[in-house]
Amino acid sequence: MYQRRTFITVIMLMIFIRGYSQALRVEPMNWWTGMKNQELRLLVHGENIGETNPVINYAGVTVKKINKADSKNYLFIDLVISKTTRPGSFPILFKKDGKTLQRFNYQLKQRNKNAAGVEGFNASDVIYLITPDRFANGDTGNDIDSSMREKKINRKNDYGRHGGDIRGIINQLDYLADMGYTAIWPTPLLENDMPGSSYHGYAITDYYKVDPRFGTLDDYKELAAKTRQKGMKLIFDGVVNHSGSYYWWMNDLPFRNWVNYPDSIQNTNHRRTVNQDIYAAETDRQLMVKGWFVRQMPDLNQQNPFLASYLIQNSIWWIETLGLGGIRQDTYPYSEKKFLENWTCAIMNEYPRFSIVGEEWSTNPLIAAYWQQGKQNNTGYKGCLKSTMDFPMQAALVAGLTEPESWDKGLVKLYEGLANDFVYANPQDLLVFGDNHDMDRLFTQLKKDVDLMEIALAYLLTTRGIPQLYYGTETLLENSDKPGDHGLIRTDFPGGWAGDKVNGFSGSGLSDDQLRIKNYLKKLLNWRKNKPVIHLGNTLHFGPAKGVYVYFRYNVQETVMVIINKNAEPIKLDTERFEQGTGNKKTGKNVISGERLSLADGIPVPARSALILELGK
Repeated sequence: MYQRRTFITVIMLMIFIRGYSQALRVEPMNWWTGMKNQELRLLVHGENIGETNPVINYAGVTVKKINKADSKNYLFIDLVISKTTRPGSFPILFKKDGKTLQRFNYQLKQRNKNAAGVEGFNASDVIYLITPDRFANGDTGNDIDSSMREKKINRKNDYGRHGGDIRGIINQLDYLADMGYTAIWPTPLLENDMPGSSYHGYAITDYYKVDPRFGTLDDYKELAAKTRQKGMKLIFDGVVNHSGSYYWWMNDLPFRNWVNYPDSIQNTNHRRTVNQDIYAAETDRQLMVKGWFVRQMPDLNQQNPFLASYLIQNSIWWIETLGLGGIRQDTYPYSEKKFLENWTCAIMNEYPRFSIVGEEWSTNPLIAAYWQQGKQNNTGYKGCLKSTMDFPMQAALVAGLTEPESWDKGLVKLYEGLANDFVYANPQDLLVFGDNHDMDRLFTQLKKDVDLMEIALAYLLTTRGIPQLYYGTETLLENSDKPGDHGLIRTDFPGGWAGDKVNGFSGSGLSDDQLRIKNYLKKLLNWRKNKPVIHLGNTLHFGPAKGVYVYFRYNVQETVMVIINKNAEPIKLDTERFEQGTGNKKTGKNVISGERLSLADGIPVPARSALILELGK
């Protein structure tokens, strides 16, 4: 009888232990000593792990609190890592009834001594936005991954995967540096294990994993390191508002309220003005923030403190792991405002010289200005967001160049757009752009007019703010056949695939118009690199008249004069009206051609062009 009981007890113990024998997921997978914030919260996931008691015995590491979740398959361990803690590995023992059922070796790494001083992007930079799947295929071996839900490659399918990857970007860093770009922003490179349209990257299914069809974490680290070696910065595209519906935790949420509307999907109303609107109905506010972005993207509930800390730590983990030069945060106003305060300020506290730009897709400058650090708001919102995307100026640029000239149309849109800068706390930190991955290509918006394209580029690279250009702008990529079609907007860069008949990187096969824009852009980008007067100089502009708009960028050392002539005929510009800007300067050097002009004789400006002059005596 005794032997039978002993046998049953052993069998039951084996079954019990087997329930804990599966591999643990611990996130963040590692951390660093010497962080300003000494607290760290570990998410632990494993079968029945919530029924155990974790024990840590490592000098300088203290278990502050052990938090159980709604699901018994999770634990959240709050740690304090003292300033004296040395780098190294230590075991986390998961015990029950005095027995160790699981063991996980956790690593604390030595923090780079310069990490806290990492410099983000600023107005001295020009950012090159890349959709990695559509830029260049550097490794055909990772095109298809049989473990992923979407397994096909089809370049003829605008919404399928085309095979571009991290290696493709690495291979073209010389090209980007030579063109004159100083920062690159790839859209998300993290795992998107979705059944379809997984190429764009915004339906993340693992915040700590690089999508294998883009490459590996080592590839990502190599991209970051080689970008720095080229004197450029790497910007991370973050998505904290939502995940993909196939995220690994969706079948076993840690807490019931980990996502909003877990039982009945409700889409957001996209009424972003509820964040500022003093009259907004509470139901509209709630649906805006808590509604799912689309049915394939569950809305994350950042009011859950464990999810909030998870997302904050994840951003810091990527900054530290890659040595990032900035973060672009997707769908910024859709997240909880208090979380956005905590998220931005936690990052900026750890990295005071860092940069974060938020996507607020509103053409109303009052709405865009609301989110920027230093803005005084009557709602009490006070975050640490350095930059917002200047959608108001993007709309003004297109309208200013395409509308016929009149008192309230045409170039006056640019003039008044710049005049609205008084609502921003720091206009020089705005991200200015002509297009991006979510809107018609700039060349399409400008009705495929090459002259207007050149003017637009001149404006973007001489106005205040941080310019961002979309990949393929230099080769006049466009989507006029399907306006608004995201798949075609994110078209393949010519030459990014073996066998392409046209190569935008080398210039082989480009048309005269494409070569004209590419050469113009390269000249202007490399000129801008060394021009503090453009980066942070003062601005003076004069009201448009007769289809001509004139503005100046100036500081103590130098003055740059920009003349936009929208007329179908060349003009000779009398400079008397612009004496406040020209001062005692007598000549102007054309930054593109090198030609020097006399201001006293009137400035000849070709038809439908932008003339950029360095003024001198």
